[in-house]
Amino acid sequence: MLYVDRVMLNNFRSYEKMELNVGANSVVLTGANGAGKTNLLEALSFLSPGRGLRRAKLSDVNKIGATSPWAVAGRVMTPDGMRQLGSGLLPRHELAMETSPDRRIGRLDGENLSSPGAFGDILQIAWLTPQMDRLFIEGPSGRRRFLDRLVAAYHPSHNREVNAYEKVMRERGRLLLDGHADPVWLTSLEKRMAEHGVAVAAARLDAIQKLSQAIMESQSAFPGAVLTIGGELEEDLTVRPAVDVEGAFCERLFGTRAIDAKSGRTSIGPHKTDLLVRHADKNMPAELCSTGEQKALLIGITLASARLSTIQFGAPPLLLLDEVAAHLDEKRRGFLFEELEEIGSQVWLTGTDKSLFEQMENKAKFFHFEGGKINVN
Repeated sequence: MLYVDRVMLNNFRSYEKMELNVGANSVVLTGANGAGKTNLLEALSFLSPGRGLRRAKLSDVNKIGATSPWAVAGRVMTPDGMRQLGSGLLPRHELAMETSPDRRIGRLDGENLSSPGAFGDILQIAWLTPQMDRLFIEGPSGRRRFLDRLVAAYHPSHNREVNAYEKVMRERGRLLLDGHADPVWLTSLEKRMAEHGVAVAAARLDAIQKLSQAIMESQSAFPGAVLTIGGELEEDLTVRPAVDVEGAFCERLFGTRAIDAKSGRTSIGPHKTDLLVRHADKNMPAELCSTGEQKALLIGITLASARLSTIQFGAPPLLLLDEVAAHLDEKRRGFLFEELEEIGSQVWLTGTDKSLFEQMENKAKFFHFEGGKINVN
């Protein structure tokens, strides 16, 4: 089993110092809004690649008035034994220049990592937050991030490919804006964009095919979702070999140089991809479903992904579910808790009312947040 046995925070959001020991239990965090429950989930999310569940600016995570940068540490039981993970904001004096952007550092078993992206090889984490309730009705960027988190559960190198693609894309954009770029160097950058871009698109296709199969085979009480990917590279890969798609993408990038130079943006590529979701039983686009149906679809996708991740990764992922139970009726809550127990994940749930989690009694460790303190409930 995979679980966080202990978590420690320093200067993180509302916490100056905090240590929580939970063992292998799932965890229920209760308390009033603003008590710090979501802050703890966000801290755990920083034990994975990326910018955490709030996607906050790294310096904004620091406790107001703190004189040292924030840090998160977790003692994690994995299929390979106990590991020590740590993450935090790199102190400003250690940056190369004063104007450098904030950087997050990672540590594994006391050793510095080249990038927190390596956390994805150790610990799989998925989350649902109230902000994600609008996932299907807002722009594609949120769905694309959700898609890439799903993909990373089955392709640990996916985040690195996405980051590499975006880094080269930004470099190409700067050269085009300059107006005096060496055409040979631009061609080299576009070739690298194509290589990374096709790798990103291929991983997305593979993951969605596997996840779609898992959804179809699951006996979940939550509605099934039909998942498709809307993206040029992904569509090309369904009918042509990857090497041909790379070549064609290079040609399209060459053809859009003038347009991209004027707009300051790359107009084509996997950074434009969208995740398209339909309610299977109703054959209805998710954005046209009711708010409750959208929530249920999102939960169903997350549960199916957790089941598949268990097979792919060898252990169920850590699940961070912020205020999920509050918007489900009693019957659906029961189904959710039953399915979570069946999957076997360590689950961290938050809510204002302890009564919402009656079915988790004797199956989870309860903590109550009040007056800046955390008490075992």
